[in-house]
Amino acid sequence: MSLTAVRALIIAFVVVGLAGFYASSIEPYWLEVRTITLTTDKLTRSALTVVQISDLHCDQKQRLEARVARVVNGLDPDVVVFTGDAVNTIRALPFFKATLKKIKAKVGKFAVTGNVDDAGERIFTDTGFEPLDDRVVKLEKDGDVFYISGAGYRYHNTRWREVLGQVPQGYYSIFLYHTPGLIESLAGLNVDLYLSGHIHGGQLSLPFWGAIVTFSKYGKKYESGLYRVGKTDLYVNRGIGMELVPLRFCARPEVTVFHIMPAHYPAPERNTP
Repeated sequence: MSLTAVRALIIAFVVVGLAGFYASSIEPYWLEVRTITLTTDKLTRSALTVVQISDLHCDQKQRLEARVARVVNGLDPDVVVFTGDAVNTIRALPFFKATLKKIKAKVGKFAVTGNVDDAGERIFTDTGFEPLDDRVVKLEKDGDVFYISGAGYRYHNTRWREVLGQVPQGYYSIFLYHTPGLIESLAGLNVDLYLSGHIHGGQLSLPFWGAIVTFSKYGKKYESGLYRVGKTDLYVNRGIGMELVPLRFCARPEVTVFHIMPAHYPAPERNTP
């Protein structure tokens, strides 16, 4: 082997080693808070602050969970939602529950189950999060009424359409489902904001290409971030934890805060002389 080949091999080993160290020891702990501002004519009096967390995948080894609770509370949310995949091992369930219990919200905390949540809605007991698997809740802030609904993840869940059919037209509507897999089937239903996770941004991603693997029925079409599909804003959260391999590369863990603003605030009142 030539000296040039040896040098190239050494450089390759160094690069792979550094990338492996980054993916295992830096990026999984490098939390991003992403802010999204949306406007709607379905709210007239007040803005909503909605914080989404997803895919905690708690293990017995603690990672970002304690910090996530502090970050979310610092955002002063009206509503906090969790879009599924709680734990990688049932032995981490007490840790998951303790983490969610620390999170505070002024209007409410809501959650749906994901594909690894075999224990069902019981995982949310004593957390303060209200499970929304196949349910609709009517909420109010400052006189503005809005709805939040959810569907539990099941491979053959057909109830989601019936659930969304209960959401009246004309009111702002948030829908929780673990994957983006229903986004192209919402015709005729009132969904303004669809919040999902599951894909982890690929968890292992490449610059300028994105997710290597998505495990999504749509492939890379809705792999991470905000999309406008018909009349619905879809957001695919990268999640907090990891599954299959404990690595993240170009797919940082994420907390997302949505500022949902009235399209037109009411004019301020004036004193009549």
